[in-house]
Amino acid sequence: MSGGMQRVKELIRTNDTVFISFLTHRLREEGIEPFEMDSHMSLVEGSLGILPKRIMVTDDDYESARKILDEARGSEIR
Repeated sequence: MSGGMQRVKELIRTNDTVFISFLTHRLREEGIEPFEMDSHMSLVEGSLGILPKRIMVTDDDYESARKILDEARGSEIR
């Protein structure tokens, strides 16, 4: 896109704040800067954690980020 703006895609939508924190950390370790959307919705919902947050990444980083997401999901304790 012109003007230095990049398109973004949704990587994941979840209300698991621990997983969001872990995934964000892993993405940054690999040089991918995620953008968290809906993080302020807790003010609207009363901090119940019901509404999911979205992690967005640039189109260019999406495939690499999907691999990191798959690895992170595999490391979750079920």
